[in-house]
Amino acid sequence: MQHEDKTPETDLQDNVSTGQQDAGAAGSIDDRIAALEAQIAEQQAAVLYAKAEGENIRRRAADDIDKARKFALEKFSNELLAVKDSLDAALNVGSATLESYRDGVELTAKQLTSVFEKFSIAEINPVGEKFDPNKHQAIGTVDSDAEANTVVNVLQKGYTLNERVLRPALVMVAK
Repeated sequence: MQHEDKTPETDLQDNVSTGQQDAGAAGSIDDRIAALEAQIAEQQAAVLYAKAEGENIRRRAADDIDKARKFALEKFSNELLAVKDSLDAALNVGSATLESYRDGVELTAKQLTSVFEKFSIAEINPVGEKFDPNKHQAIGTVDSDAEANTVVNVLQKGYTLNERVLRPALVMVAK
């Protein structure tokens, strides 16, 4: 109801003061726009940084995978070198007897078995077991007193690596 009491002079004064407020608001809008533009620039920089960091992580992971493939057998290979050295030493013996060769071969076989155990390589020697096509490869069948589908003879031992078959055992199975 106060608006009805206004004179033209008070309206003019109100407009002047409102204009000043509008000018102040325009200044604050410009300030606000500048602040938002600065914030956008910061966010764009953060996005670019995150992209670059993600690319670096991806590149490092790919390098690590490549190195893991190249050098996965390094420890195993180093262990096998001792077995190779033992075989070479046996071959370089000048005057050895059959007994000394046998002893050397037994020691080398023990070394190799030790390496296999260290790397979870297990032997499959299924004589007397039921034939398992997941672990055995039947070469043939033979007449035997054993129960049918029982492994009677192992022609070549099989091996597993961490319980996964590397090579099935070659076997003869009872009819």
